[in-house]
Amino acid sequence: MTHDTLNINRRPRRLRRTPALRALVRETTLRPDQLILPMFICEGSDRRVPIETMPGCDRLSIDLAINLCREAVDLGVASFAIFPVVEDHLKTLDAVEALNPDSLNCRVVRALREALPNATLITDIALDPYSSLGHDGLVSPEGEILNDETVHVLRDMAVLHADAGATIVAPSDMMDGRIGAIRDRLDDAGHQNVLIMSYCAKYASSFYGPFRQALDSAPAGAANVPRDKKTYQMDPSNAREALVEAALDTAEGADFLMVKPALAYLDIIHRIRAASELPIAAYQVSGEYAMIKAADERGWIDGNACMIESLTAIRRAGADCILTYAALDYARWWRDVSAS
Repeated sequence: MTHDTLNINRRPRRLRRTPALRALVRETTLRPDQLILPMFICEGSDRRVPIETMPGCDRLSIDLAINLCREAVDLGVASFAIFPVVEDHLKTLDAVEALNPDSLNCRVVRALREALPNATLITDIALDPYSSLGHDGLVSPEGEILNDETVHVLRDMAVLHADAGATIVAPSDMMDGRIGAIRDRLDDAGHQNVLIMSYCAKYASSFYGPFRQALDSAPAGAANVPRDKKTYQMDPSNAREALVEAALDTAEGADFLMVKPALAYLDIIHRIRAASELPIAAYQVSGEYAMIKAADERGWIDGNACMIESLTAIRRAGADCILTYAALDYARWWRDVSAS
């Protein structure tokens, strides 16, 4: 078959002809050290409880968590977000276990800090793991999620985590004013170098289901108590509101701004990136992770390739770092590619 060569001045495909050329002009790179591994910690010793809705993820006792973190560091992932699985008998209406200096959360932070002195340890500042009602804040008898009363607890909780050795405290509660209150309390306690990663744009998303099952922290269906978190988490329909939240948290002293979920909110990541000079974190949440894993198990997609593409998209949108349950899978892939 013969044909005349087209007279095309600009041929973008020239830059795609070989792997070396594609690598030369690649605009977005995601390294393992830009990933944060979320971990679910449970009581016990040598205990591993698979999470059915999150293939490849487990609840781990502290000793096994330390082993996993050591493996992660060897692969280049040195940042960990800690989520304690609080036993039911410790959950109360006032979430008082959140202020226990010997809570599971504080114990795992101390153990990890001793085992891995240079690791970045990120702790969750919210009351839902400790509340018998499963909400991020205290709940009034009338069913209102109380803002100011909750902030008083959260700022004390942040100091306990800093005392235990947290590098970063991450308020995920979405109460108004909590960043400034936590910053003031940390500074007063001598923790000027402890950072705050604000969940500034945390949406009332349907993608959190597997996480809430893993942590056993879904809102309870008690009388007068909301069955969802829509009175404090953001409406998925809103974008400008995220810029308001980001500006407020920046003014109050946040060191990082976070968008959660990530993949369904790439536009929000991009908007905040354009508006802020602070580092942007994004959380590839349990539902986003689980969908890829489930489709891969059924042979419908190449799960590894789709996970890499999804994480790259989050980075391309403007995230400086990404919380993902696939952190070690990605790091192993990166190692293998780098060695080839």
